[in-house]
Amino acid sequence: MASALTLLLYILVSVFLVSITSMIGIFTFLFKSKDIEKIGLYFVSFAVGALFGDVFIHLMPEAFRSGVNALIGVYIVAGILFSFIVEKFIHWRHCHLSESTHHHHSSFVYMNLLGDVVHNFIDGLIIAGSYFVNVAVGVATTIAVFVHEIPHEVGNFGVLIHGGFSRGKALLFNFLTALFAIAGALLGFFMARTETLFAFLVPFAAGNLIYIAGTDLIPQLHGDTCEENELRKSAWQLVAMLVGVGLMLAMLLLE
Repeated sequence: MASALTLLLYILVSVFLVSITSMIGIFTFLFKSKDIEKIGLYFVSFAVGALFGDVFIHLMPEAFRSGVNALIGVYIVAGILFSFIVEKFIHWRHCHLSESTHHHHSSFVYMNLLGDVVHNFIDGLIIAGSYFVNVAVGVATTIAVFVHEIPHEVGNFGVLIHGGFSRGKALLFNFLTALFAIAGALLGFFMARTETLFAFLVPFAAGNLIYIAGTDLIPQLHGDTCEENELRKSAWQLVAMLVGVGLMLAMLLLE
């Protein structure tokens, strides 16, 4: 395994590269909304494949490397439930604030920013833990997080613009929330250096990624099934997923 300082450098560089996706909103002005929506679906599909591939090809085998243990399953479920609770709380706060204020869009924008802070913090935690498996798994997890962040950040940027932020202010706030991934990465780095915490962090991260792919991303791919060309669109979405899984398989060559 690489030295602690080298791992920390890898982690921080990876988290910073993922954080840069927060600036992708600036490119949305080069395309029509309809084109962005079409392209975005294939990014989402690719992200689903990459996330599931990372979980089942890299993280899960590592979690079970020391033997089959029911506790690992508990940690995976804990990761899923943790993501569910965080998301539920954010939605609850959004509804609560919306009912108590006339500034609906404003309250939603700030709750969206809070949700993004938590989301990015968890991403940093996941990336840090994966690098303690080995560098190849860390790179694979960084790629998986990176590709799922692209449609996520485009969506966040749209919410901020809709809530009345200027283009510059939206980009700034999006980037500032992305930097919370660094805080998560630093916490993950110190947690993972303890063997007991590392044994928890890898399956916990897997649970988080399963939740993101299964509940946040896949539902976005189920549009109007009666829509014209839906079969062809679904086929290309499947291809994009397989490419994502294939990329995670290819990363095994680096291990």
